[in-house]
Amino acid sequence: MIRVDQLACGIRLVTERMPGVRSACTGFWVGTGSRDEDGHQAGISHFLEHLLFKGTPERSARSIAEDVDAVGGDMNAFTTKEYTTFYIRTLAEDLGLGLDILCDIMTDPAFRPQEVDAERQVILEEVLMHLDEPADVVQERFAGALFPSHPLGRDVLGDPEVISDVGIAEIRSFFEDHYRPANIVVAAAGDVEHDRIAELLERRFAGADRGGPPARLAPGKEVRPLDVTTRDTEQAHLVIGMRGPERRSPKRFALSLLNHSLGGGISSRLFQKIREERGLAYSVVSDRVAFADTGALSVSVGTAPERVKEVLDLVVGEFEELAAQGARPEEVELAKGHLSADTILGLEESGSRMSRIGASLLLHDEVLSVEEVTRRIKAVSVEEVAEVAQEVLSATRVLAAVGPFDEEELAC
Repeated sequence: MIRVDQLACGIRLVTERMPGVRSACTGFWVGTGSRDEDGHQAGISHFLEHLLFKGTPERSARSIAEDVDAVGGDMNAFTTKEYTTFYIRTLAEDLGLGLDILCDIMTDPAFRPQEVDAERQVILEEVLMHLDEPADVVQERFAGALFPSHPLGRDVLGDPEVISDVGIAEIRSFFEDHYRPANIVVAAAGDVEHDRIAELLERRFAGADRGGPPARLAPGKEVRPLDVTTRDTEQAHLVIGMRGPERRSPKRFALSLLNHSLGGGISSRLFQKIREERGLAYSVVSDRVAFADTGALSVSVGTAPERVKEVLDLVVGEFEELAAQGARPEEVELAKGHLSADTILGLEESGSRMSRIGASLLLHDEVLSVEEVTRRIKAVSVEEVAEVAQEVLSATRVLAAVGPFDEEELAC
């Protein structure tokens, strides 16, 4: 059973009780990510993600780790462009410990100078590791070309110069501006008691400044059609795509079906034509992302440099055919079966359930049942998929490439 509450302290709470399980997973979903940073703050959200588990005045990083290890728990965090999530999974009997740790780090992080500086170096190493991976670089370059001069076009890891120079005062100021109850969803799934969690949260956040979600500006319409990074690699790494609907668009389910037909599965057009029939790539996949006010549909592929033109011709050919004719009825039915089953199969344990309900409430302001999600997927018509295909796949295309060539070679 799923329950949703708006607590008096400002936090939104969603829980899902799972009969027959002995675990509990609790997560804090903060509605701030890298798009909410000014240019001089680029990377501060990700920096905060690392720093909060470093402890509070009463808890050291080591004591947090030992407490979680002692009960066989798992804790982690991640940062995206629009939110940051912290979670702990334990046995149900230790839910109180996990929730207490999360409340501590969300209300009173220590930001000890020695730990801040040590983590600063860890993040700089993470940035260098990312830059060494051409498959990561091409994704970053694609985002920058699709959303030029906008925070959505920046990498979540941030600017190394900012990371190197940002001080504790600015980090704390960003934390105090954004990590406030009205910008937080707490989600818990497993063997959990909704009222008990609500009571604990009300007590811990009583009297806190409620705050609110960050104000955001939508990106402009301009894109940069071609972005080439010349690098001496064995493979050419390509991402080609275009803008798409925002996350609350009524077209999102039709777009998910289109995405699966295009390159979202092993039976998809691109996987079959590029990998199975021609052997041009080990992996080719399409993906859709959705933000508060825009989105994207893209295809990622790595291939030998001499095969780039052939691969791009095949991808663009599928774009054009789907835009003109839509997906075939049998493709739509296959995609419906896959997405419906995938939704159910992804909810076998408390962590995945917590993620689903937390993200749903934070990003959509509602939590649909699995039955309602599958109903909406199955209700999409072939005509609706054709309409979204024509709208999205006819938009201005952006190509990002990393490999042993220059811009003039791909501009031809």
